[in-house]
Amino acid sequence: MRSNIHDLLPPGLRRSLTKFGADLARARRKRHLTVAMMAERVGVAKSTYTRIEKGDATVAMGAYAMALFVLGFGEALGELADTRRDDTGLLMDEDRLPKRVRVKKTPAAR
Repeated sequence: MRSNIHDLLPPGLRRSLTKFGADLARARRKRHLTVAMMAERVGVAKSTYTRIEKGDATVAMGAYAMALFVLGFGEALGELADTRRDDTGLLMDEDRLPKRVRVKKTPAAR
């Protein structure tokens, strides 16, 4: 039996996707673009674009990325998982640093 991605998503992530879709819809309306116009520019069917604005997790990430680009948010996508802002990852890196650094001995030339 196949699992539905919606069943696997934690509730907080589902809410985040729903808000993300609503934010895209709001940005589209602010730019006076119709769903049909956005769908054409994103390169998807109107029904797929409507699912984007609902925060549907089964829509391809590329479609979401293109919607962001069309709305002028393309640069922000590259910043989402920027390792310079990954506080947890940075802390983990600090924990793994050696206490001392020693020069490795090399075999003497023969």
